[in-house]
Amino acid sequence: MRTLFPPGRRGAAAVPVLAVVLAAAAGCADVEGVQNEGDLGTVHAPRTLWKDVHPKPPGPGERPGAAAVVPGLPKVAGLSMRGVNALEVVRADVTSATAQDDGSGRLVDPRAVQRLALCTQAVDGGPDCPVRPAVLADVTGNGREELITALDLDGRSSELRVYTVRDDGSIARILSRRGILEGVEVAGKHLALREPTSNPKKVSVSDYVWDPEAGVMNLSQLTLDECAGAQDSGVPCSTSS
Repeated sequence: MRTLFPPGRRGAAAVPVLAVVLAAAAGCADVEGVQNEGDLGTVHAPRTLWKDVHPKPPGPGERPGAAAVVPGLPKVAGLSMRGVNALEVVRADVTSATAQDDGSGRLVDPRAVQRLALCTQAVDGGPDCPVRPAVLADVTGNGREELITALDLDGRSSELRVYTVRDDGSIARILSRRGILEGVEVAGKHLALREPTSNPKKVSVSDYVWDPEAGVMNLSQLTLDECAGAQDSGVPCSTSS
């Protein structure tokens, strides 16, 4: 064990070596405040698993986070989403994405088409339609509102989708995110997704922000937050207080 000696001081008596050694051995602080913390454990270097196995890069049209103009939709008059039917946008987007990924599920869940079949010709799709009511918010900062909605795949999983109007009036998808949407929050250019974790006391928060260079909403930060629901119930986190 290394003994730490205090620096010399003018006019001060020398500290006996034996006293310093005994104080350190007893776990007491010496004259300079150095304290024995006991066994701090062993630091282990990270071990890489399957270092020679890597996923192949996505092919053309296989990136769910990439911006994509939704085909088959009319140009948006006045570049405003306020007159756009969210159900028509989602249906056109799902139809196009399903044809592109050929059922692989990279761009859209294979169940999405069947779920959309539950929607009627009503403006809101009817009571069984899995498309959530649209929310309008300017998340790009260009002064125009984006359309935010979600397609519920079952009683737990959903696909969050965000669409913007381009200068030519076309509608483009700028975010597609599949997950368990325990909560969705919008603040300025930030779109936060709250999802339950394996720890019933913690919730995962994914913060997406607008990337003007890429033309999409990119993941900016991933954090853990305290669950706002009952912490001892063992059920997934709930954002309701």
